[in-house]
Parts: sequence; structure tokens; C-alpha cells
Amino acid sequence: MSQIFRSVSDSETVLTELMIPSYANFGGKVHGGILLSLMDKVAYVTASKHYGGYCVTVAVEGVEFMHPVEVGQLVSLKASINYVGKSSMIVGIRVEALHPKTGEISHTNSSYFTMVAKNEAHETDRVPGLILQTETEIRRFYEGMHLKILSKQKREMLKSDFSSLSIEDITPKLVHENCSLRY
Repeated sequence: MSQIFRSVSDSETVLTELMIPSYANFGGKVHGGILLSLMDKVAYVTASKHYGGYCVTVAVEGVEFMHPVEVGQLVSLKASINYVGKSSMIVGIRVEALHPKTGEISHTNSSYFTMVAKNEAHETDRVPGLILQTETEIRRFYEGMHLKILSKQKREMLKSDFSSLSIEDITPKLVHENCSLRY
């Protein structure tokens, strides 16, 4: 059986939603959790379009909120497949907020969602390869390769057993941190 390939444009997705008052946090801005939920939704749609079936979120990388989103703005989430592995896909998402009265658009955040394809037996499944047709697509795929490596290194570091380190080994490393040792 030959490998299937799909282009980036086959699964590109744009989701636009009006930010309503019930989305506001205590500071009067749109709650970050609302935006994360919308990002997860657009990542799922994009990955499912590329794979052709059910996908799950396994990691979220690099979510940085650069500008607040206001109630009344139109938020557009632009998503594309940036990288594919055997069963995983990295979906790049750019979030922009449009002020409808002024036409001003602000880039509020970007992020990367790693999605994994699942078959009917809920096992990981092979995803189609990615056809790279532009310099931007090639660059994003290459960045995705490195993001996958960094994500794996981060997971391994978090699984490390730091309990084997003595307090004498740890405390000198805390000298310039914002803490006060009082044990």
C-alpha cells in the first residue's frame, strides 16, 4: 500500500467567533481559558481534516498571550498542519482579534498543538504525509521537527527524579531565585 500525502491547504482552517460578555474574566477581558478552548477546537478540526478521522490533543506548546482580547471583538483562529510524524501532527495556530468598528487587527497569540490520530479501536494510527509547496511550509515543517525534539526533551526532564539530589546540591542553584530558604 502506498503512502498517502495531503497538502497543507487541504486542512487549513479559520474559525471566527464574536467575544461575548459571558467570556469575560474578572478584569473585563476575555478569559484565556475561552481562547484555549477555541484553539483546541480549531486544532482538532485541522488535524481531523488532515487525518480523515478522530484525533486527540496530546500537548500544547508555546501559548503566549501577547495582547488582551476585548468583549465585542471578532477573534479569528487560523490553523494549519505544520508538521506530521507517524501518528502525530503539529498544528500551528495564529489568533487575531478584529475591532469591528475601527477595523484594527491585533495578533493576540500563537501556539502549537500536538494532535494524535486514533482509529476506531482507539489506537494510534498512521497519518498522511504532508506535501510542502512553499518556502513557508518547508520552514514550518523544519521548525516542527525541532519542536517535537524539544517537547520530548521537556517531557523527559519533567519525569526526572530530582529526589536523588541532596539539598546541598540544590540550594546553591537557588541563590539568584526569588525565594527565601527557611528550613
